[in-house]
Amino acid sequence: MQNRRWFQLALGVLGMVMVANYQYGWTLFVNPINEKYRWGQAAIQVTFSLFVLTETWLVPFEAYLVDRFGPRLIVAAGGILVGLAWVVNAFAQDLKLLYLGGILSGIGAGIVYGTAMGTALKWFPDRRGLAAGLTAAGFGAGSALTVIPISLVIERYGYEAAFIYFGLFQGLIVVLTALFLRSPRPEELSTIPPSPQVWQTRRNYTPFEMLRTGRFWLLYGMMTMMATGGLLATAQIAPLARDYRVADIPLPVLGVTLTALQWALSLDRVMNGVTRVFFGWVSDHLGRENTMFIAFTLEGIAISLLLAFAHNPVLFVLLTGLTFFAWGEIYSLFPATVGDLFGWKYATTNYGLLYTAKGTASLLVPIGSLVRELTGSWEPIFMLAIIFDFTAALLAMLVLKRVRRRVLKLEVAEA
Repeated sequence: MQNRRWFQLALGVLGMVMVANYQYGWTLFVNPINEKYRWGQAAIQVTFSLFVLTETWLVPFEAYLVDRFGPRLIVAAGGILVGLAWVVNAFAQDLKLLYLGGILSGIGAGIVYGTAMGTALKWFPDRRGLAAGLTAAGFGAGSALTVIPISLVIERYGYEAAFIYFGLFQGLIVVLTALFLRSPRPEELSTIPPSPQVWQTRRNYTPFEMLRTGRFWLLYGMMTMMATGGLLATAQIAPLARDYRVADIPLPVLGVTLTALQWALSLDRVMNGVTRVFFGWVSDHLGRENTMFIAFTLEGIAISLLLAFAHNPVLFVLLTGLTFFAWGEIYSLFPATVGDLFGWKYATTNYGLLYTAKGTASLLVPIGSLVRELTGSWEPIFMLAIIFDFTAALLAMLVLKRVRRRVLKLEVAEA
């Protein structure tokens, strides 16, 4: 049993690694595309928003298909869509085709993301934070291994070649992974006790039952606020580095010399993955809300320092790393909380509904580029992200924590 569920978790992590590059590698393609076609950064970044919107808002429907027909066929279709999307972007000579590539990739990535996370939540009721963190780490840190290869291919052969080579490879791996995925059977979970440190419901809420609760919408608002700052940093880190004139400054580290932007992109991906595992594990022992308060507050501080010291190449690298370390954990803490509050049976669809908050937050990404062009400063949009971070931290400690205790006490009393 133990080997079986860890194998399923490993498959989910591998699938996540393969679909992460469109989000976390997208920033490498923005300037080359703009240099070739002169469409403007704001127009090009609409592609990123379309990717995130389709990757998030369609997950509930995709998750329903997974619960109904099983993960194998659906995830295989997701792998095909991801590979096709990158090829479409390689040949896109107008914005419509570029946007189509973003949509197709978003649909494929959303299928893989929702299925992998749902699998982790179902198989690990005793280590839900850790399992969700490991799965989300595949999406957050998986692209760290390919950031430099993608940038080198873009420099030597053009961004079109990078889209084709990496797209086809990633799509193929996802299809192969899908052949071995499956959901747990109830009897396989009956022998696994829940985590004693985290209060969990004994009920399995259907998606419609969950949507009628106030605590779901509290989580939705908090996740939207927290996703905003991280998505802005993800999509705008390369333009931000160039505006602060640190992007091309060489930095030697342990005998390896890369530009500040290349070091930042690599460190950010690693930190974005490490934090999901770390804070997921911490939340299994310290509690979800306490962990949220610590991480969300750290995120607000990190963005504040980044705005103040981004002109220094070394601090730019370190502070962007800290920003991603304090942000990426939302993709382990929120799914684990959904499993705690609403049960395991419909966890794939239930978290899929909450995951659409990321799509809502993505609407601010092109707005951020537009505000930058109109004001000549990144401060207004990032100040909004800072306010969101501190607000979410207070809501976790002062509201969500009390709601969890009250609801679960009522369930015990009713039982």
